[in-house]
Amino acid sequence: MKVYLIGVGMGNPETLTLAARRAIDESSLLVGAPRLLKGYENKNCVRAILAGDIADAISKERTGPAAVLLSGDIGFYSGAKNLYPLLEGYEVEALPGISSLVYFCARCRTPWEDVHLVSAHGRAHNAPGEIQSHERTFILTGGNYRAGDLCRDLRDWGMEQVRITVGERLSYPDEAITRGAAGDLAGREFDSLAVVLAENDRPVRRTCTAPGLPDGVFQRGKVPMTKEEVRSLCIAKLRLEEHHTLWDVGAGTGSVSIEGCYAVPKGRVFAVERKAEAVALLEENKAKFDLTNLRIVEGVAPEALEGLPAPDRVFLGGTAGNMEAILRLALEKNPRARVVVTAVTLETIGEAVRCFDALGFADADIVQIAATRTRRAGRYHLMDAQNPVWILSGEAVCHA
Repeated sequence: MKVYLIGVGMGNPETLTLAARRAIDESSLLVGAPRLLKGYENKNCVRAILAGDIADAISKERTGPAAVLLSGDIGFYSGAKNLYPLLEGYEVEALPGISSLVYFCARCRTPWEDVHLVSAHGRAHNAPGEIQSHERTFILTGGNYRAGDLCRDLRDWGMEQVRITVGERLSYPDEAITRGAAGDLAGREFDSLAVVLAENDRPVRRTCTAPGLPDGVFQRGKVPMTKEEVRSLCIAKLRLEEHHTLWDVGAGTGSVSIEGCYAVPKGRVFAVERKAEAVALLEENKAKFDLTNLRIVEGVAPEALEGLPAPDRVFLGGTAGNMEAILRLALEKNPRARVVVTAVTLETIGEAVRCFDALGFADADIVQIAATRTRRAGRYHLMDAQNPVWILSGEAVCHA
């Protein structure tokens, strides 16, 4: 038996291709979501959305052909993907339709070859992170996550100025297109049949494939800074992924925070610092590098950490004697958080080892790095040794 998989566009029959019309007319059975079957009451229709239910309905058809009506284009976040394996043994012909992406960008009079594609409809997503790391992002919304929810999340992420265009009920007579800043549209009610085009003039992108920004690019003052060689190793030990949330506690000038921002373009970095002078330098460096995924938190840890989202990674550059309390709080929020600690004194290294043992860090990695740079003295180059630094890293296997 022949089975057509038909992309019907946004739902309005006016957007059907001629090939799709002929296939629908030819078919003795139509299967699809109730919205897509409207207008075909004179045909034998079965309402079904899940792939298994659709395949079951087709299996009961004896003559055929059968047609499955699918919204948009059958290759763009379509249910056709799950149907293909269930339709083995049938003669399947796929007829693509007009996707909401193509239609919406045409309505907005904008090309879409450089648009990043995201679905936040009924699936796990990190839509704010995707928008944060791309200039132009197209998002399918719906279900429990609508366009207003997306705008609210963007506002909460500090991206309230991102330009948003919302398309509701595309192709239907009551189609509506709304434009505005994310902060202005936050929480506004939009139809469940809506798509979004987000435009971000300040996307976060990796400047290079490996860490190691020169020390000289940071505003420093008299605030301590994790130097380039040590910083590069610390970033490597953190094992950051692009979507991670990083806490940088005792951030100082923010050199680790800045490197971390580039490593997590779809995530966030919280730079926590208690000294006013260091906070001022953090603000200067944030402005210099223009990183929208950096949040500066002024206060003393662990109290300053209580309202922060759970960390995937934690870097401790300074703890003001509160190391164990900070680590306990981090592990309460995420027992699987990976931690990296730097120490330049014997007392700090001893405290770090004790805390790692007490909190169940198994097989913690402990290394010591002593970098030596050269400096010119006339026609000679002299060795200029930096202070040795201990680096502890690991993940807790149990929460004490």
